[in-house]
Amino acid sequence: MTSTRIPFNRVGITGGELDLLAQAVASGYLAGDGTMARECERLLQAVTGSARVLLTPSCTSALEIAATLAGIKPGDEVVLPSFTFVSTANAFVLRGARPVFADVLPATLGLDPASVEACVTPRTRAVAVVHYAGVACEMDELVEICGGAEAHLIEDNAHGLFGTYRGRPLGSLGALATLSFHETKNISCGEGGALLVNDAALIERAEIIREKGTDRSKFFRGLVDKYTWVDIGSSHLPSELQAAFLLAQLRASTEIQADRMRIWNRYRSALAGWARRVGAVLPTVPADRQHPAHLFYVLMPDVDARDRMIRWLGEHDIQSVFHYVPLHLSPMGQSFGGRPGMLPVTESISERLLRLPLFRGLTDSEQDRVIDSVLAFPSAA
Repeated sequence: MTSTRIPFNRVGITGGELDLLAQAVASGYLAGDGTMARECERLLQAVTGSARVLLTPSCTSALEIAATLAGIKPGDEVVLPSFTFVSTANAFVLRGARPVFADVLPATLGLDPASVEACVTPRTRAVAVVHYAGVACEMDELVEICGGAEAHLIEDNAHGLFGTYRGRPLGSLGALATLSFHETKNISCGEGGALLVNDAALIERAEIIREKGTDRSKFFRGLVDKYTWVDIGSSHLPSELQAAFLLAQLRASTEIQADRMRIWNRYRSALAGWARRVGAVLPTVPADRQHPAHLFYVLMPDVDARDRMIRWLGEHDIQSVFHYVPLHLSPMGQSFGGRPGMLPVTESISERLLRLPLFRGLTDSEQDRVIDSVLAFPSAA
């Protein structure tokens, strides 16, 4: 056994972070909405085509702003996948809404439009989609469903920066969308996020909610002579230090994405034959979509095989991890009516999925170790 452990994730450093952090410190301005924050927003706007990009301290924070902008109130319902991180649900629950959990498609692990349609009621005010692993959901069908229900479509695009659906950037397809820059994401500043506002009518209020319910943004643009409290809101600005780190990453995004895609493609090529032999399933990317190589997962035949694979890799000093425990089976989810058996695809995927190490800086020799260890896995218990 080798003595060098391969982690699931290792934060990638571009080399420009310390210089930009030093510049931020030297500037004497470390609060939010500084020069570097504005440059990050400009670069993200160019990638996504969004009408307005607002940096936030986290994707969770951006989702909470989105829920407020969507006018979510007590008694409303929001349809969302159970196979997601808890923030996707909490943002709406905090506004008093009831989460209604829909199933996902077994191929892309994105929301199943048929399941979403079955969940829609007269109380539905929004549908929150999650582009799992950066592979787009069936957006045309979901847009049509939301239009018929007069519900907001909100993209939780935590995985999907640089992904596309039929030539359109993920994050540009709903009225609102969110991004994550957590340390596990392709582009990172440790913790961080962004709100993408695609409906221009929502921009002004988004700025106010993000600025503690004040019109401070108008004040700094010289549109009012003083700012004051005009709406509900909270403190949703990241510091200039976070923005400096993020800016270095965004400037190197072409190189970061090329490295991650090379690693993803190498896994796919090396493991395809093995997966067919043992009955495992590798990620599916439909021809009309591009993914950003956010993560590489394997769906094992059953939960026993998944757990044994995680242990096997661990014995070879390789960290692999499962992913979401379905929200509808959590204590909170059950309080909203979740129960075992109601979302069979989600429950099956959750039990069988494991993620392999994928990060910029994963060397060929490290990836060879991962691949060789997977290929050597004894398929019989």
